[in-house]
Amino acid sequence: MSDNNAIRRGALPLTSESNPKIYKKNNRFTVIFFLLLLVLGIAFAGVNLFNDVSDTGAVYTSYIPFLLLGLALLIALGFEFVNGFHDTANAVATVIYTHSLPPMAAVVWSGFFNFLGVLLSSGVVAFGIISLLPIELILQAGTGGGFAMVYALLFSAIIWNLGTWWLGLPASSSHTLIGSVIGVGVANALIHGRTGTSGVNWDQALNVGYALLLSPIIGFVFSALMLWVLKAVVKQPKLYSAPKGDTPPPPWIRGLLILTCTGVSFAHGSNDGQKGMGLIMLILVGTMPIAYALNRSMPPEQIPRVAALANVTQQDLQRQFPATLTAPARDVLSTYVRTSELTPEVMPALAALTGTIGDEIRQYDSVSKIPATAVSNTRNDMYLTSEAIKRIKADKQLVLSADSQRDLGALKSELDNATRFIPFWVKVVVAIALGLGTMVGWRRIVVTVGEKIGKSHLNYAQGASAEVVAMATIGAADAFGLPVSTTHVLASGIAGTMAANRSGLQMSTLRNLVMAWVLTLPVSVLLSATLYWIFTHF
Repeated sequence: MSDNNAIRRGALPLTSESNPKIYKKNNRFTVIFFLLLLVLGIAFAGVNLFNDVSDTGAVYTSYIPFLLLGLALLIALGFEFVNGFHDTANAVATVIYTHSLPPMAAVVWSGFFNFLGVLLSSGVVAFGIISLLPIELILQAGTGGGFAMVYALLFSAIIWNLGTWWLGLPASSSHTLIGSVIGVGVANALIHGRTGTSGVNWDQALNVGYALLLSPIIGFVFSALMLWVLKAVVKQPKLYSAPKGDTPPPPWIRGLLILTCTGVSFAHGSNDGQKGMGLIMLILVGTMPIAYALNRSMPPEQIPRVAALANVTQQDLQRQFPATLTAPARDVLSTYVRTSELTPEVMPALAALTGTIGDEIRQYDSVSKIPATAVSNTRNDMYLTSEAIKRIKADKQLVLSADSQRDLGALKSELDNATRFIPFWVKVVVAIALGLGTMVGWRRIVVTVGEKIGKSHLNYAQGASAEVVAMATIGAADAFGLPVSTTHVLASGIAGTMAANRSGLQMSTLRNLVMAWVLTLPVSVLLSATLYWIFTHF
């Protein structure tokens, strides 16, 4: 392919003159801003933790829970910090390499909209990932096994993310974390004498797997299609030209690219930021159950309603399934959630545990009045019941009346409101950790995305096409509560536009990207399983 042909298509070869100057030394203002955010984030988390624990009226005679909590929180936020190296950097690559924004301005701009995305996220993705974990570990978050689980997840994810970042590979933090979750589940099952396949919620894992598998394909195909549509509809030659020197694009093109960068940043925050939130909530529930096991912000008038709904559901299930239990209801439902095997005792067990929940909360006017000794049990009963209802509603072997389906759905919604919540301060500190990670480590991944995927310089239409598709894909996944990789969606989108533009692809980079995509899951599974086995011995 000659340079003349490339120039006619607006695909100029990569040159040092057209590349942004991204390796400039950070100025003093940037360093001060970084340190200020770091101090404010730590102080904000500390003050809110202190206030939440103080509001419970609990008296602690040992500082060990606080030390465990502080260490685990720092490691969890470290995961989000490293996540910022990878995924947030993808959002700014196109605006930097088209000179639409100076590098540091792009990073700060993207960080701000990541921050907003995290704050406005629903939390569905966070608990979707957590539900992959073995139910017994979720219900015992404050035990030695629970802490071994959390530390194994965090350390394995951080180790692999740091390694791939060092090599400049846009590996997926989503793949890494999900592989770590599967590794812990498999190791936990093997340690307890079960088969490894019984340690993971495979229905949820398949849903997540499909999302992670299909999203890069969607990014490649739809970005290529969008570029073709743009060429057919928008007859503006400048849109399909690569930057000349370090001159910014025309204002309307610049505005379009900044808008797409903003959308990707917001979508990334709303999806990827939730991964750390879910882990932090496991940590908070395990170390400070009195403050975080149940949603203390629930209105007092909601308690009698939940208790009445639990009572109605119990009576309805007992009428339809009058069998006598021969084992504790919690054990029956835990086994059902883990194995999906519907035995004759499952529905009577659900009726019994539903009644227990109603009795537990009926005697209190509000969640904040539930005593410390009862909080963990109440939370575990609610969480287990919610998971059992989810399985039952999806179980095609069981036919329930419309009224029963409605009551179970309403009860699950109330139980989720009490147990699946994310305090505002957790969202804030996760957003700060993501932003700070981006400020430190963005350069390596930006260079890979901007220079090492195609053989020619990224033009304006290619950048916009890839980012619009990435924004839509991540937003759709967020709506369905599924995690996707910003890295893979955007990198494959840029590759798709290069292919559609016949600009050429750097196959060595694509091979490295595919290798990282293929290896991330098995390596993180093996790493987290090994770490979990080691940590359970301490």
